[in-house]
Parts: sequence; structure tokens; C-alpha cells
Amino acid sequence: MRNGASDTLPRDTLPSSFGEKDHIGADRACAEFRSGRPVLISGADEALLTLPVEGLTAERLAQFVTLSAPTAPRLAVTARRGRALGLDVAGPIVFTLPHGAGADDILALVMASKIDSPVAAAPAGTAATAGIELAKLTLGLPAVLTALPPPAVSLTSGASILTVEAEAVARFRHAAVRSLRISAETDMPLRDGLSARFVVFSEAGGGSAAVIIGKPDLSRPVPVRLHSACLTGDVFGSRRCDCGDQLRLSLGQIDAAGGGIILYLAQEGRGLGLANKIRAYKLQDAGLDTVDANTTLGFDDDERKYDVAASMLKSLGCTRVILLTNNPAKVDGLAEGGIEVCGRMPLVTPVHADNRRYLTAKAMRAGHRLDHLMEVLADEP
Repeated sequence: MRNGASDTLPRDTLPSSFGEKDHIGADRACAEFRSGRPVLISGADEALLTLPVEGLTAERLAQFVTLSAPTAPRLAVTARRGRALGLDVAGPIVFTLPHGAGADDILALVMASKIDSPVAAAPAGTAATAGIELAKLTLGLPAVLTALPPPAVSLTSGASILTVEAEAVARFRHAAVRSLRISAETDMPLRDGLSARFVVFSEAGGGSAAVIIGKPDLSRPVPVRLHSACLTGDVFGSRRCDCGDQLRLSLGQIDAAGGGIILYLAQEGRGLGLANKIRAYKLQDAGLDTVDANTTLGFDDDERKYDVAASMLKSLGCTRVILLTNNPAKVDGLAEGGIEVCGRMPLVTPVHADNRRYLTAKAMRAGHRLDHLMEVLADEP
């Protein structure tokens, strides 16, 4: 024995303490996609060579075409994106690219609010669907190039292409919650005399923090705010959203209540990531509202899940909460995660010319409880 490990352990096999095989495979596949490299995905009905559209260049496209020869690459997109293209589809789809399509043409097919020519689509199989999920996990555009792999696929440099099971990708989000752990914590004085303790959590899908304000009584329902990170609003004071206003208002209300918790979650842009959020803003500038902008890119209106938030609260010993939110989905998400939501406190933030359209879409189309906005709209002629 050496350091508690068996001398007979194969050199190319990781001990179980490093994680389950499927989880490790999906984690490595995410790393490959973030680097813009292809991944071979094995599904129940097919095995496909996949390449993320995020970061696609003319050179990478040409190399992927060479790798997948003699078959021609196809494009796999979500049902949301298919419907944005005018197709009546119920699930993810794949379609053949126009002859001679370059990298810019493919990006236009993925991001444009409309296309000039119709496309013929077919339902995506398990491998193509897993490729789309893999792209989402890496916060890229939810689209991948796919192709049937030739025998003994390998890169020209000699490095093998990573293979991952489609089921491993599908289970990765849930497995990431199980990997949640506290990485660091310390006291942090805040402005306006607030006393806080920052507890940083790490998990396979990213990292989030709990900001404990004052000394909340965990034997009673604790005021809690689930706050999705918003670089533009929280840090730079963007007036396009109400995120920064909600964060500052939450700090004051929690302090006034004698203490509570803010979970600052790595869920920029309702789970789309910063780059896709900015792309959605550009579509809003062209006339779409916040809901249609997200779905035009191929996402659901809201990609967030709250199982990580529930696990964070349980790690802190907090299982009964009063939730500071206007979003009923957060109440439902915590309840599904085993947290008892004993009440809801609304957050009444300013309504002005720069955020009115955004707030109206959240209230009218996404079900947010913005009674103060409805009162403003009702008073208008």
C-alpha cells in the first residue's frame, strides 16, 4: 500500500474518491466544449461527433468537415430555436446545412431572429440532444454541429477525441448538486454598517456564495433572498433590469428583520450566462422583449434551477424561510428541494423608462408578482 491506495490499482483508472465515472466523463466533456473541441457522444440510438457552435471559426469548421467526411455535418438546435425559425416542432431538431455554409452563416442560423429560406428538419436523437445540453452546461449557444463518426476517430495531432455517454451528460446537473461543498468563509463588513459573513460554495457546475446578514435565528423562518448574479445590474448599475435595485433592497429588508441570508447564485442572465445575456439584449434592441429574446436564441425563458440553492440552505442549517422575491418559480423551486417556504416578501423597486418594458414582460409573460407595476400601468391613460 502507498498512501492508502492499492499497488494493484491500474495507472489509467481514477479511484472512486475522485468521482463517479459518468460524472467525470461529462465534466471532461464540458472542458472540451469550452475549448471548442469536438466530443464523441454515444447515445441509445446513435453515436455522433459533436462540435459546439459557440466560438466556431472557419478553420474549426473546415477541420470538423474533414473529421466527419464522408458524411456532411448537420446542425442540432433546441425546440425553442426551431419554433423561432418558424418550424412546428415539439423537441430538439437537426437539419442539413445549406451548401457551402460558412461559420458566419451557421452562427446566423443559430442567432438571427428570422431566416430567409426554409429548412427541412428531423427530430434529434439522444446523442444530438445531449450535445445541446452539453453546450448549455458550458453557457454557450444551445446548438451543436453533428456528424456520424468515421472509424477510429482521432485528431490529426494524435490526441484522441473524448467519448462520453449521452446519459452521463443528462445526469450531470443533478450530480453537480451532490458535489456541493463549502470552500471558504469569513466575516465581511459592508457599507451602511452592515455585518455579514460570506460562505463560498463550490460545485461542479460553478460557484455561488451565501451572504449571512447579522445573526439569523435558524430555529424560526429565516428571511432569504435567492439572487442570480447580474454583472451589469449589480456592479455597474444597469437600468435595463431591476437586479441591482432588488439586491440593495434585500440587504436593507433583511437587516431590518434582524438578520437573514442572501444566496448569490452563479445564474447570470436567468441561467444563460453573460455572453448569451448580452446577445439577448441585442435582440431586445431590435424589438423583441426579454422572453422572446431568450427563446429566439434557443433557450427557455428561464433556465434556472434551484436545487443548488436548496442544498446551500440545508448546509447552513436553514430549512424554513421567508422568501424575498416577486418570482413564484423560486418559491416552487425551493419547496421541491425540501425547503419549507413559510411566506413571501415582495420587493418593490423603481419603475422607469429604461426598465418598464422589461418589467412588464416579466409580469405579463413570466408570471412575476409585480403588483406595484400593475398599479402604475393602471393609472396611465
